[in-house]
Amino acid sequence: MATRPDWVDGTLYPFADHWRDIDGHEVHYLDVGDGPTLLLLHGNPTWSFLYRDVIARLAPGYRCVAPDYPGFGLSTPAWNYDGAPSSHADVLEQLVVELDLRDVVLVVHDWGGPIGFAMAGRHPERFRGVVITNTWAWPLDGDPWVGLFSRLAGNPLSRELTRRANLFVNGALPTATTTKLSSEVMQHYRMPFPTPESRRFTARLPRDLVREKDLELEAAQAVVTLSGRPALIVWGGRDPLFPPRVRKRFENAFPDHRSWVLEDASHFLQEDAPHELAAAIDEWHGNTFPS
Repeated sequence: MATRPDWVDGTLYPFADHWRDIDGHEVHYLDVGDGPTLLLLHGNPTWSFLYRDVIARLAPGYRCVAPDYPGFGLSTPAWNYDGAPSSHADVLEQLVVELDLRDVVLVVHDWGGPIGFAMAGRHPERFRGVVITNTWAWPLDGDPWVGLFSRLAGNPLSRELTRRANLFVNGALPTATTTKLSSEVMQHYRMPFPTPESRRFTARLPRDLVREKDLELEAAQAVVTLSGRPALIVWGGRDPLFPPRVRKRFENAFPDHRSWVLEDASHFLQEDAPHELAAAIDEWHGNTFPS
């Protein structure tokens, strides 16, 4: 039976842990609070810890389910897991089905966008709305800026530096936040990847931005399938990777949407403006799905 490692600070992350065996993976997830269900999905190189302050604010009125993909956070992958985004979507799908989550609001960020939308498109009847934060849900191979990032952050040298020196955690998080993260918080992002072997999944994902076309095509189709659902779009305005045109594409895809740009937040807006994000979700949900 999996247990919480000693490095997790119960003050920073004051939630009960849950684990479930899925295809040989020990999948960790939070299941906090009571009320309408929010499924909060992280990206790279983060884990459910990213949502800690959002969950603390929302849990009194919502059921907040936040999983860690295998190889991220407190989830342990099976020995032969490839760590591909499509594989994360498969594991997430099984978790949602086994927990029998229904009437869910999907909350996505970064790689959580294509992973989460692809999964939700397989079970649209389980989802009543979406919250979209600094992510995408379509192939990015034609985007020159993202292509450049993918080539730089996903080239063999960068992947090797990530494996040897945890480069993506140590570089991406401070670069894509406007808030200076404390040493304690940074430690919680470093510790899930203590060895070169454990960093192989976070090392591969930048390159997969333009290589996981099948998953991204599935996600794009899911956006069409879910386009009639209400959407809240909360965007960090200082994101160096996903500019306003990406947000506007989601706005065009979801006619029933509300948008809020957090001008002083960057890509990891859950770190820069967690209380604003939580307040936006609460207000939007209350107005959209009155009890």
